[in-house]
Amino acid sequence: MSLLVYGRSLLSVIKLLPVPWLRLFSMTEKNRPLLTSQLTGAELLNWYWLKLELLNFAKQLGIRASGSKELLTQRIAAYLDGVPFTEPRATKGMKGTQLIGPLTFTTVIPSGQRCSQVVRAWFIEQVGATFRFDAAMRAFFSETDGTQTMNDALDYYRETRDRGSKPIDPQFEYNRFTRSWYQANPTGRREDLFHDWQEYRSLPLDQRGRA
Repeated sequence: MSLLVYGRSLLSVIKLLPVPWLRLFSMTEKNRPLLTSQLTGAELLNWYWLKLELLNFAKQLGIRASGSKELLTQRIAAYLDGVPFTEPRATKGMKGTQLIGPLTFTTVIPSGQRCSQVVRAWFIEQVGATFRFDAAMRAFFSETDGTQTMNDALDYYRETRDRGSKPIDPQFEYNRFTRSWYQANPTGRREDLFHDWQEYRSLPLDQRGRA
């Protein structure tokens, strides 16, 4: 997808958001630098990015765009700094195998994993009975290379629903934030959680400890 087409697609989604969400989105986008080849690796790592943003950025740079979000981030950072990047080896013996359960967030997805009933059942447990293997999710599983986990797949699903949040273990950042937020606000509303998460993720990494 070209940068122009991606920008138009993103704009069409933004226009559908409620006014409070638009203000939050604008706040986040205003604070972050643009994803360009002029960034340094440190600048890239200092901000929160959706995996979809990183995927498109990697394609624009002409580098490999597969793998988990953390792997993708490190690969792009190395490219921006002009240093070599060693690709991790896929887990031996994974190619050709299929997941049979039980599945967890850290379960590694084998290369060639099908959109099976086992995987579908796990997603239904996480997001509800509305889950379907749409084109985006079928594409995700068709491109797995043995380095992604089920949590990466869940992150990708949520990002392609245009919810715009989910995150890093870097990839477990959203999970940790949500857990801590509800501990501090046991009767808090989901709208307030989303507001605070947007404010938190709009901060550079070195300021998030105070969030």
